[in-house]
Amino acid sequence: MTTGVAGPGSGASASKTFRQLQYERPPGSTEMVLVRHGETVPAVTGESFDLVDGQGDPPLSPQGHDQADRLARRLARYGIQAVYATVMKRTVQTAEPLVRDMGLSLRIERDLREVHLGEWEGGKFRRKVLAQHPVAVLLFQEQRWDVIPGAEDTEAFSARVRSAVVRIAAAHPDQRVAIFTHAGVIGRILSEATGSQPFAFNADNASISHMVVAGDKWTLRRFNDTAHLDEGLTVRSQPLT
Repeated sequence: MTTGVAGPGSGASASKTFRQLQYERPPGSTEMVLVRHGETVPAVTGESFDLVDGQGDPPLSPQGHDQADRLARRLARYGIQAVYATVMKRTVQTAEPLVRDMGLSLRIERDLREVHLGEWEGGKFRRKVLAQHPVAVLLFQEQRWDVIPGAEDTEAFSARVRSAVVRIAAAHPDQRVAIFTHAGVIGRILSEATGSQPFAFNADNASISHMVVAGDKWTLRRFNDTAHLDEGLTVRSQPLT
């Protein structure tokens, strides 16, 4: 009687290996690179920022312009096919180096402008938050912008932001777009994508977040990436628009 190793055709099953699955963008979906604008000029006591339709419209500070240049160098490697900004000059100025370097045209999406802060527009919001005004404390407890007198209704804000995301996704299937917008807007989008608390996501200036929109399914891929700024981990207690 002899024994041996089973060969081909003997009925023995071949060994197989299974690598971990890697994420693939679904066909027809849209990659959205969400960029918060760079740092803006400081608010000054007794002065107000210029207003656009009642909303504060500060320009970038010198630090913000440097951040915009760093963003452009980073994003130029991503194969961006369209670039959006809001009506606010801080988002337009942050996007300008990228559209210039890539030879793209800048598209304006009004519905992705920042949440309207009512009586706290023009720079007052920063001062009220830093002073821990009772309404500012309530704002973060309730996680609703409309506790501020005259501020935009939370549900209306959510609806306009969602409509803009859906509209951009429909215009760019199988493409990657960069959207230069605001902290409150990014927080709203990612909250809806993940089902999180409304204020769970607080993006830093000139940070990159990344999600994929495939119909009603919004998938978060990256949040608050600031590697291009080379500043390490940052921690801030309150969002500043």
